Amino acid sequence: MCKETEDKLTRSFEFKDFRAAMAFMNKVADVAEELNHHPWWSNVYNKVEIELTTHDAGNTVTDKDVELARRIDQLYDELMF
Repeated sequence: MCKETEDKLTRSFEFKDFRAAMAFMNKVADVAEELNHHPWWSNVYNKVEIELTTHDAGNTVTDKDVELARRIDQLYDELMF
């Protein structure tokens, strides 16, 4: 579950390997496009870091961030279980 710190939602994800991390990122990209709300993220090998904030709202957490975070958590749960 994402946690709110410094006006952003953040979460770290870990996968079995790089391919799994990239597959997750591709699924998140599809959802981000659908919602027209895009994360800041980084990837190193099997780890993905995501930060969500709404720039148009002064870099604060909005309903857009909460919805994207919910969908990201759902994708992760589907991939891992």
